[in-house]
Amino acid sequence: MASPMRCLLSDPARYLQSFRLFLANSTEHQCMREFVEGQLPAVIASIGNGKSTINILSVGGGAGEIDLLILSKVQARYPGVTINNDVIEPSADQISKYKERVAETSNLENVKFTWHEETAYEYESRMNAEKKSKKWDFIHMIQMLYYVKDIPATIRYFHSLLEAQAKLLIILVSGFSGWEKLWKKYGSSFPLNDICSYVSTADIKRILDSARLKYQLHELPSHMDITSCFIEGDKDGELLLDFLTETCEFSKTAPPELKRQVMEELRKPECSEKRDGKVFFNNNLSVIVIDP
Repeated sequence: MASPMRCLLSDPARYLQSFRLFLANSTEHQCMREFVEGQLPAVIASIGNGKSTINILSVGGGAGEIDLLILSKVQARYPGVTINNDVIEPSADQISKYKERVAETSNLENVKFTWHEETAYEYESRMNAEKKSKKWDFIHMIQMLYYVKDIPATIRYFHSLLEAQAKLLIILVSGFSGWEKLWKKYGSSFPLNDICSYVSTADIKRILDSARLKYQLHELPSHMDITSCFIEGDKDGELLLDFLTETCEFSKTAPPELKRQVMEELRKPECSEKRDGKVFFNNNLSVIVIDP
């Protein structure tokens, strides 16, 4: 009998709802902001040397919150330089949020934004069809490699677009996170379709090592409050469970035994820690900075 479990991405509205709740309940953006404030300036220190224009490509830019922080650091390092910021983002809803954010942000006079409402693969296919291969000074892929079919090919393609001084920056869940533990153990039981894969920086490191690419790795500690997941019938808890398992209505459609095992796993110290009567999931991220 076919399982009633469906991939969360098959319901875009519920996916966005659960994603926004995840951001509200986790230190995801906070730890990225700390990285951008503290460590990004060194990463971008030479990307624009001697250039009158800096070309930046954001792959999976989402609603632009982290993108705009990154741009502010590039502006600070290269004052007055023109920046072309191209954004690849398949969600029309996220692009419209991004545009709203740009409209509300001052000091962007020297930044030219171009949005491409498409996936990374669609962008690559279109560029190849149009025989274009624009080079970039900085390319970043933040929390998006889960949604590409062929990860090594995607990294290879965007890496090939780097200028001589450029950098490719990837942020994903860490190989030391609760995600890695949960997915490696139960990923095969979740209803993944072909638009999502469970991948962590442990996998990316293997890909980069086999391609003999040079890179630096930074670990970003992060956590997510999943206490509500253990309250039967709690709406937020159900949405967070959906996000953790990439499954639409997980608590209603998962076989009872699978649900029991997943709930037990989420409480284990490998996945979470208990503090002040709350359960915090290990949401650690890693940043990989790849040289040309």
